[in-house]
Amino acid sequence: MHQCLAKNSVEWEIPARPRQTRSLRRFSRPILGRLTDFFEKGPRSLVGAVCIVLVCLVGLADYLTGYERSILVVYFLPLALGTWFVGRNFGLLLSVIIVAVGVLSDLAAGIPEVLWWNAVMVFACNTVITWLVAHLRSVLRELDQRVRDRTAALQLEIGHRQELEKEVAEVTERERRRLGQDLHDSLCQHLTGTALVAHVVSESLAAKSQEEAAQAGKVVRLVEEAIDITRNLARGFFSPDLEAEGLQVALEGLAQNTQERCNVQCHFLCNESVCVRDSTTATQLYRIAQEAVNNAIKHGRARQILIELRVATPALTLTITDDGEGLPDLPLHHEGLGLRIMSHSAGLIGGRFTAECNGGSGTVVTCALTTKPEDLAEEHEPLNA
Repeated sequence: MHQCLAKNSVEWEIPARPRQTRSLRRFSRPILGRLTDFFEKGPRSLVGAVCIVLVCLVGLADYLTGYERSILVVYFLPLALGTWFVGRNFGLLLSVIIVAVGVLSDLAAGIPEVLWWNAVMVFACNTVITWLVAHLRSVLRELDQRVRDRTAALQLEIGHRQELEKEVAEVTERERRRLGQDLHDSLCQHLTGTALVAHVVSESLAAKSQEEAAQAGKVVRLVEEAIDITRNLARGFFSPDLEAEGLQVALEGLAQNTQERCNVQCHFLCNESVCVRDSTTATQLYRIAQEAVNNAIKHGRARQILIELRVATPALTLTITDDGEGLPDLPLHHEGLGLRIMSHSAGLIGGRFTAECNGGSGTVVTCALTTKPEDLAEEHEPLNA
């Protein structure tokens, strides 16, 4: 039975598309595009003349087919084209010309008698077609204008929102700097003075062999730890290197401080020495690097971190690579706050932010942005750490 089925079975194959058909389509697409551009952008008088010529050609075809066969529908093509691309009044004029051409073609074909009622009905039908096409054209133009107005309003609103976001970011950054400076200049100095007084008291108690000397020494160590914590907080809020010497020095300082404070291998590399003149761009790039390093240590438990700044005019790319645990498999709307902060910072400077797994382990955070030549100032000595 299986052999019979095998004998009676038929293999169906989809025939390959002929090359002539594909070449014909490739050839016809440019022609249709040119025709569309001609009707849309060409002079109205020339387009109207073409429509009249098309009506005459249809009338010639009507004469050749004889009065017994009506090709009224074919007249609708030049009528619709003329009404759509020239206007309603021209469509009404074409309706009259179509009736006249139709009557003349029937007379030339040998019609025994002209039925004027049929001519009136043809004119009425053409008038209805003209009105429908013109009304559809006006509706589409109105919708297109509404879309343009709405698009312009949205672009204006987006521009205002971006300006507002930049202003908020600048105000936030000023407050961060002020808070960092206050921590560094006031609280750190106050704690330093307190540590000196406590150290004097500790030495005095130790000289008198008092039992409280050990407790006083403990107080000194606690105050010194508070000083370190305050300095780290101030350095997180405000980077003096970023203001004084630029982005590269600030990123190098970030790598050194991270290596000293967190006991991890953190290095900074740069392919060439370029100073970012735009303070907003430099600040946001530094914040992205700072947040990426903190995330790698706190959440990724990374032991090695590499901060890279690559310049290939007009592109500037900041990359932070670590060997931590990588990113969790979460939906986009469940992304962590750190990723959203970095993405927002990249958006403020027009950068493209990505965060992805680094092969088997670790994370690669990248911020790439296109910079203007006047925003970059080349320096003489390369800086690599």
